[in-house]
Amino acid sequence: MERLTKPVRFWLCATIIIWGLMGCDRFIGNSGEAVERVSDGDTLVVKDTNGKNFTVRFACVDAPEIAHTNKEKQSKRSSDRNQFTWGVKAQERVQQLVQQGGDRVTLNITDSDRYGRKIAEVRLKNGTFVQQVLLQEGLAKVYRPYLNKCPSKDLVQQAEAEAKEQRLGIWSDTKFVNPWEYRSLYKK
Repeated sequence: MERLTKPVRFWLCATIIIWGLMGCDRFIGNSGEAVERVSDGDTLVVKDTNGKNFTVRFACVDAPEIAHTNKEKQSKRSSDRNQFTWGVKAQERVQQLVQQGGDRVTLNITDSDRYGRKIAEVRLKNGTFVQQVLLQEGLAKVYRPYLNKCPSKDLVQQAEAEAKEQRLGIWSDTKFVNPWEYRSLYKK
């Protein structure tokens, strides 16, 4: 067998390395969980490693509600329209973030709720903390009843305080009703 010249050896090695890197995911897996869909501004449906979907509710925050039924979608009540407008903005922002993260997220599951959803801090592959972004942009509020179960409680409280001070998003809307108050007043 002939000896290969230096340039041929270089290109042969480079090709093998590139092919190897392109196929790495098959051997080491993608980092994070695959997001199937963004349900609303604080809820995702994620696929586990066995291909089974599960629902993830964002820890630490509560985002405005979105309309779920036709009756809600057709509501003329100003409180509904206001809540749903902010809810759609929060949902769209989460969708943008998830897409920026390659439709994958890393979860720090802290609890589960009465509906069987996993409660988690949600981060993108680059470390972006999704709840922090929503709070900084005024698209969610800190959900204080469960703040003691939030590992990043100082971070989320600071993010909310900054948005409030700058009157961003919902903080600029004097008619906005907190999501938990809206649910207790207007939902059955």
